Amino acid sequence: MREVYFIKQNKEKWLGIEQVIQGKVKKNPDDLSSLYINLINDLSFAQTYYPKSNTTVYLNHLSSQIFQKIYKTRRVEQNRITYFFGTEVPLLVYRYRRYLLYAFLFFILFTLIGVISSIYDKDFVNIILGEGYVNETIENIKKGNAVGIYQTGSTWGSTTGIIFNNIGVGAKLYIYGIFAGIGTLYYLLSNSVMLGSFQYFFYDYGALKDSARGIWLHGVFEIFSMVVEAMCGLILGASILFPRTFSRFQSFKNGFRDSFKIFLSTIPFTVCAGIIEGYVTRHALEMPLFLNLIIIFGSLSIIGFYYFVYPAIVNKKINHQIHDAVL
Repeated sequence: MREVYFIKQNKEKWLGIEQVIQGKVKKNPDDLSSLYINLINDLSFAQTYYPKSNTTVYLNHLSSQIFQKIYKTRRVEQNRITYFFGTEVPLLVYRYRRYLLYAFLFFILFTLIGVISSIYDKDFVNIILGEGYVNETIENIKKGNAVGIYQTGSTWGSTTGIIFNNIGVGAKLYIYGIFAGIGTLYYLLSNSVMLGSFQYFFYDYGALKDSARGIWLHGVFEIFSMVVEAMCGLILGASILFPRTFSRFQSFKNGFRDSFKIFLSTIPFTVCAGIIEGYVTRHALEMPLFLNLIIIFGSLSIIGFYYFVYPAIVNKKINHQIHDAVL
């Protein structure tokens, strides 16, 4: 059977299943199971005859969605928070993984712009970071205390302020995506350029190693979360620009729902970054170097695994469950 005819023959049925998944049409468990089995048969056919087609990708996605719908009652029996962070978010991250790649590529590009601008314009750092901050940090470097700026204020007060500030930055990176993703990219640009010029500033004054020992204690969680929040903004923007088979409003609702869940997953990492910055970073140069490295690379392993590796594991597990359910 030609693929065009296969799609024409089943299009209405698949659109009806989309309506069920979105909650616009209610079905009892028996009807859901029947729809699921029917859809799996279509998926098996597509995998056999059109293995590299977008139709196969679409049916696989639809099957995963209705599978989750069928097992909704089983999910509720689990701890809701455990399910959210352990299954729901990783599946969404896997589905939108290309946006995470885009966010990282833009982040790297924008950070390099900050570095290069600082190399060729010695006043650029003063413009970006402010003369007061630059002058104070230069004095700290001369005293052999590159992270001295982090030692001001009380631990509790600093931590609270840092957490709320970082959550605010993340919220802007996300919400600005409503401007077709351009707002997210602009805000990511300003923060990434700041990071690039900030790091080059320490390099220029021969304090890159000491600064890295302190900054990246909290910076791994903070910066990685920032990139994921930019990913959420790009998803939001894409849902408006590319509605596909949905109405633009329905596409926006779907994009907002999915991206907001991913955004929420960054909050614990942002909070951890604030706690580390408020309580630990101020002692960075007093700590043994191996302890700095353990915290930095430990943080990188945790958040990198959660957003890059674990989503593929969960997706594979769900696909196996779908396969077993059909047999």
